Amino acid sequence: MPHDGQDMTQTTPHSPILPDVLTLTGAAIAPAEAVLDKAKASVRALCEQDGRVSGGLIEQHQGAAHGLAWLATYVESLRQMQAWATRLQADGKFGEIEQLLHQIAFGEYLWQIYGGIPMNQGEVVRLQDMGLTQDDARVLMTPEVMQLCDNGNSQAARLRLVVLMQEQSANITVGASGLDEELEMIREQFRRYAVEKVEPHAHDWHLKDELIPMEIIEDLAEMGVFGLTIPEEFGGFGLSKASMVVVSEELSRGYIGVGSLGTRSEIAAELILCGGTDAQKEHWLPKLASAEILPTAVFTEPNTGSDLGSLRTRAVKDGDEYCVTGNKTWITHAARTHVMTLLARTDPDTTNHKGLSMFLAEKTPGDDANPFPTEGMTGGEIEVLGYRGMKEYELGFDNFKVKAENLLGGEEGKGFKQLMETFESARIQTAARAIGVAQSALDVGMQYGIDRKQFGKSLIEFPRVASKLAMMAVEIMVARQLTYFSAWEKDHGHRCDLEAGMAKLLGARVAWAAADNALQIHGGNGFATEYKVSRILCDARILNIFEGAAEIQAQVIARRLLG
Repeated sequence: MPHDGQDMTQTTPHSPILPDVLTLTGAAIAPAEAVLDKAKASVRALCEQDGRVSGGLIEQHQGAAHGLAWLATYVESLRQMQAWATRLQADGKFGEIEQLLHQIAFGEYLWQIYGGIPMNQGEVVRLQDMGLTQDDARVLMTPEVMQLCDNGNSQAARLRLVVLMQEQSANITVGASGLDEELEMIREQFRRYAVEKVEPHAHDWHLKDELIPMEIIEDLAEMGVFGLTIPEEFGGFGLSKASMVVVSEELSRGYIGVGSLGTRSEIAAELILCGGTDAQKEHWLPKLASAEILPTAVFTEPNTGSDLGSLRTRAVKDGDEYCVTGNKTWITHAARTHVMTLLARTDPDTTNHKGLSMFLAEKTPGDDANPFPTEGMTGGEIEVLGYRGMKEYELGFDNFKVKAENLLGGEEGKGFKQLMETFESARIQTAARAIGVAQSALDVGMQYGIDRKQFGKSLIEFPRVASKLAMMAVEIMVARQLTYFSAWEKDHGHRCDLEAGMAKLLGARVAWAAADNALQIHGGNGFATEYKVSRILCDARILNIFEGAAEIQAQVIARRLLG
């Protein structure tokens, strides 16, 4: 109901906002859910064997299964946008800009559900790919859905949204986030820090391929970034995953490298909290929280990629220590860290995840002259397009020593299970970083659109340029609400691997689309390395790959939906 009797959805005769838009969008949820149910039943029939869903058949029908994952992600996105809009309406905050974001999101996503969802720029999945017929799709043809499809995402709505975005450019987010006051205060603090200390230097760090200065890490440590979600009893702040999302979002908006500094500490702390012994928690967590020690995650191997179960790096027990031998790759921030969360095979007779163990492997931080001074360990830098502020490395271990007491949980064979317990938080955090990168693309794209004059007027006055900016803002809010929901689920002790996976899947695509469109607005200048948008494009590209490539993510979501 309207707040204090005020009708927040009242429209003028020439307004592009649809009358009673919240009722319209609410009525559109059930038809979208109905088509998802039909798709789920159809894909399950394709992938069932002897009454059970078969992993082999999911792989054989990968297009249908991954399409189902994307369809489910869209339906959940619409649910969360409706929940966001309903909360704002109750609080008297569902103003014109929020109404436009909401109706454009529904108009666009409902049309895509019916006509084809872009999994990426070259792959569009349609309902018929999931075995549905035109008759099945007719459940979407309700008056409310048709009204939203015909008029929700109109050019008039997009252009009006961009006018409002320019008028409210001082606001941190385009539209109210829906978060409480405490979280918005955290956002403001980290936005200020990013503007003052990160954004002025980020492009230079990128171009010179430099490590983020230690002063930044020290600042973030003082601000509590590394202990944000670590319980107070272990020296942390004991804050919510939602706070971690907001911090990651705003720091990544400044520079993804800075926004990612806390990720390794988040993963290491989660591993220790979920799987560590009491002694390990008491020893390691306070040091992680204060950034006295910096961790790095050492999981991936050259020939395994996402297939972590087939890792070959082995750890052999020898008295009160383990000797580690093998190779790892794509290890972020490896040189100047103090401890590695290292996954290795302790049971040589296994070839799957059951023989893997997790170690808290100590090392000496290196410098430019000698990045890996620890005995038994060598490494080389991998040159990358973006995401450069911590650097990527290949590592080699030859009889590298790890104390037996640093076997996580004190028990062999638990490593893969321990790692799986961190994936929810890691993917929520990655979705937050994606939102930050997308927002940075919108920031620079919009400023360039205002500043750049062509044919006697600013670029932003051209409808296609304005429409690009409007869709960036809309999809950022959609990805944001899906991410906030997954964090809320995590904070309330609910299993949320599905929701976290969806947030990461959509957020990564939104970040890439925003960066690509921001560069397009820059024209030829966007292709020049001196412009920030060239870096943002490179940084955005990694989001569809790490923490589970988009294809792996869709596969995991599909298995959960069908299972």
